[in-house]
Amino acid sequence: MNINLIMLLLVFAAFGLVIWAQFRVKGSFKRWSKVQASSGMTGKDVARRILDDNGLTDVPVEPVQGKLTDHYDPVSRTVRLSEPVYYSDSIAAVSVAAHECGHAVQHKEAYGALVLRHRMFPVANFASGIAPFLLIGGLLLQARGLFGLGILLYAAAVAFQVVTLPVEFNASSRAKTIMVQTGFIRNVEERGVSKVLNAAALTYVASTLYALLELLRFVLLFLSSEE
Repeated sequence: MNINLIMLLLVFAAFGLVIWAQFRVKGSFKRWSKVQASSGMTGKDVARRILDDNGLTDVPVEPVQGKLTDHYDPVSRTVRLSEPVYYSDSIAAVSVAAHECGHAVQHKEAYGALVLRHRMFPVANFASGIAPFLLIGGLLLQARGLFGLGILLYAAAVAFQVVTLPVEFNASSRAKTIMVQTGFIRNVEERGVSKVLNAAALTYVASTLYALLELLRFVLLFLSSEE
């Protein structure tokens, strides 16, 4: 079988994994949103407590519209929680809130992977915006140099995704540890927390795998054009 065809099939398979991972994270969040945490604390309460306990009293916790729009903004140093997380006392809500606070703690401690990710962001942001145009233009115009430049920029965007993985896994690990040690959840609730956070982590893994396979496919196309 042609190597390019094999790569194309692998890319489609990875894309399917991305779609499945997105459905899984939504399903896990929906399921555990119906289970109340024994502490009775909302996502906002948990976030505020974690931040305060780690000396981050100056980091605000704000609600944002949408679902699964939760994030930590390193520029304004703000934890933003989607409304279903901010106001809810479910297992899903407190898990997500703790995870985002994990990023705030990483920022305070200058966690290596997070520092590297922040430094890479401007380049990755630029690269991800222009790379598709260079790749398409290089293929249509049969301009090998243009296509090669597109590959280099796309590789920078992929590298950013790879660095994101340890950042996300570490934030989840911190979240689980903090939640158990502080009593936000009981041991019997750890299963739900793991389900929610692992499903979220899977979306990052699937997206990165898809991007890596796409990059390899582009490299093979570039090398075959030399023949």
